[in-house]
Amino acid sequence: MRFIVIDGMDGAGKDTHADLVRAYYERQGDSVLVRSHPTDDNVYGRRAKQALLGSGKRNHVKASLYYALDVIRSIRRYYGSVDTFIVVRYLLGVAYLPFPLAKVLYTVFATFLPTSRYMFFLDAPPEVSLERISTRREQEMFETLEGLQEVREKALRLVPGWYIVDTDRPIEETHAEIVEILQRLDEE
Repeated sequence: MRFIVIDGMDGAGKDTHADLVRAYYERQGDSVLVRSHPTDDNVYGRRAKQALLGSGKRNHVKASLYYALDVIRSIRRYYGSVDTFIVVRYLLGVAYLPFPLAKVLYTVFATFLPTSRYMFFLDAPPEVSLERISTRREQEMFETLEGLQEVREKALRLVPGWYIVDTDRPIEETHAEIVEILQRLDEE
C-alpha cells in the first residue's frame, strides 16, 4: 500500500492537490481513498470543526483533542484497505499548539502512527493563505495573518525529511512537481 500524507498551511491547496493525486493514481488503476481531516463522518471530526469555529483556550484544547482522535480513527479504520491511501491534515495539526508541546506530540504521533516516504508539506506565504481562506468559508480561530505566520514557522521546524512544495503558483505547476516526486518515489 502507498501511504501519502498531504499536510500544510491553511489555504495552501491540500484538498485540491489530494484530489489531483487521487485522480492520478486512479488513472493507473489503483483503488484510492482520501481522508481529509477534520472529517464530517464521525463525532470527533464534527466536534473538532465546531471547536475550530470558536475561540479561547478551551476551544483550542478541544479542537486539538478531537482532531487527534479523528486522525487516529481514520488510520485505524482505513489504513491498508486500498492501494493508495491519502491523508490530508495529519501530523502537523500539532503546529497549532505551543512549540515545545508541538514538538513532543509530533514525535509521539510520528512514532506510533504510520509515516511514509510520501510526506508532503504544502507551503504558501501566510498572506496568500489568508486571501484564499477569506474567499471560501467562515474563518477558524487560527486563520489570522499572525496565527498563520506562527503556525507556518512551527510547522516548518517539524518537517525535516518531508517534501516541501511551494503552492504560491499555478495549480498545474504545483501538481507537476508533486507528480514528479511521486514518480521518483514509485520507481525506488
